[in-house]
Amino acid sequence: MDAGTKILVVGDVRGRFKQLFQRVETVNKKAGPFEILCCVGDFFGDDKQNEELIAYKNGFKHITVPTYILGPNQKEHEKHFEDLADGEICTNLTYLGKRGVYTLTSGVKIAYLSGVESAGSADSAKSNHEFTKSDIFAVRNSCLVSKNCSTEYRGVDVLLTSQWPYGMQENANETASKLISFLCREIKPRYHFCAINGTYFECPPFRMPKDETTQFELCTRFISLADVGNSEKAKYIYALSLKPVDKSRLLDLVQKTTNEIPCPYAGLDLCGTVDKNDTSETRQYFYDMEKKKSKGQRGYGKKRRMQELNQEKCWFCLSSPDVEKHLIITIGERFYLALAKGPINRYHVMILSTKHLPCAAQLTTEDWEELDKFKNSLRKFFKTIGQVVCFTERHYKSFHLQINVLGFEEGYAWKIKHSFEDKAEEFNLQFETLPALDSPKMLPEIGPYFLAELPDDSTLITRQMNHFPLHFARDVFCSENLLNCDEKVNWKECLLEKDEETTYVSDFRKGFAPFDFTV
Repeated sequence: MDAGTKILVVGDVRGRFKQLFQRVETVNKKAGPFEILCCVGDFFGDDKQNEELIAYKNGFKHITVPTYILGPNQKEHEKHFEDLADGEICTNLTYLGKRGVYTLTSGVKIAYLSGVESAGSADSAKSNHEFTKSDIFAVRNSCLVSKNCSTEYRGVDVLLTSQWPYGMQENANETASKLISFLCREIKPRYHFCAINGTYFECPPFRMPKDETTQFELCTRFISLADVGNSEKAKYIYALSLKPVDKSRLLDLVQKTTNEIPCPYAGLDLCGTVDKNDTSETRQYFYDMEKKKSKGQRGYGKKRRMQELNQEKCWFCLSSPDVEKHLIITIGERFYLALAKGPINRYHVMILSTKHLPCAAQLTTEDWEELDKFKNSLRKFFKTIGQVVCFTERHYKSFHLQINVLGFEEGYAWKIKHSFEDKAEEFNLQFETLPALDSPKMLPEIGPYFLAELPDDSTLITRQMNHFPLHFARDVFCSENLLNCDEKVNWKECLLEKDEETTYVSDFRKGFAPFDFTV
């Protein structure tokens, strides 16, 4: 396909890193450049085999194509995924996470689900290498929410799982998953890749039946890949070139081919596995959800924290000697409000966590409740001065949770989303649109992101953070369409004298006082 996004997918690596990355480098030189390499199945092998990765971690060898892997499929491999800051294993090697949707710069959407189906409760996995019904609904809802609102649902470009779906091959059904079959039927991927069965198998294309999400019969191609370096020389690496489904011609998506077979999931009895009327699941539109731990595991009942910076060296921790206390407006139990350093205007403030936390995705329920109080109080305050408010968070090259708060004249409310979209196009970024944030579960479980909460209660979010412009939010706010002050894009050019900052803080505190729930 011309002008398509080139993607590589490989099956079980099982510690054969040198063989894999040498092969990928050859393929990339011959047929690339490829934007991404996706690994399904078991990535790690035994401890001896895994030693091959040391050279890549130390920088003596290099991975030429950005590589993303799924999580563990067996308990003994869980140790390799503990304490991964931002999911990065080494340069160009990243753990995608338990589940979610990853959007490439081109707009290609890749849905993914790690692990194997839990054999226990339908709602709680026994181990971190297992997934449950909740994980399935989380991925499904992420796909449906991220669709282009101006068109009918067209499916996603790629689905990555390690386990096979039930119904694809009768002799594989004992180790296959009905939950994955349900997920495929719901999100309608153009390509579905999996592994762990040790065989290469490419099924003829088939079409998903129409349902309440779309009236189109969309085509899926199922491919299982063999192990890297298998003795049978079965195919373990697959290259494809894709134009994003949302940018493809509808005719190309619905036009049938001569070798199609009936959908293997259409007649499956999924009763007892998934109840589509289970409103506790189907009404949750999560971008991603927290990783759950079972009783007896380290960290049970708590969210996994990313690596923390030394609080004594953090500008924003209240316990740090470097915090500029004269910028503080008011302090709650878990968050505080402060004037932004180098503010765009006198009403440019920030919500910051009192203790060291990296991002809003890592907040507990109690943390989120207080954060919500601050946001609602600020909305009420800005309304009294005829303004609407926008909240932004950049979890990228920033170790402490910072939420920027800026007000705009009410008549400009409709321009804010358009300004973000225009600037995103300028930087070649793709944003998903989510409903109003009501839980940290709506945020990515792992890895960097940027989000903007808009006055219309919608949320823009992206995980395309490779070389993300650090001044992106200020670029939007200072653009000609909004505040028209390009000279203030860099905060360092807006630094004030300490007495000016003190005056700004005092004025804001007085105006905010009627809405300050902390006093």
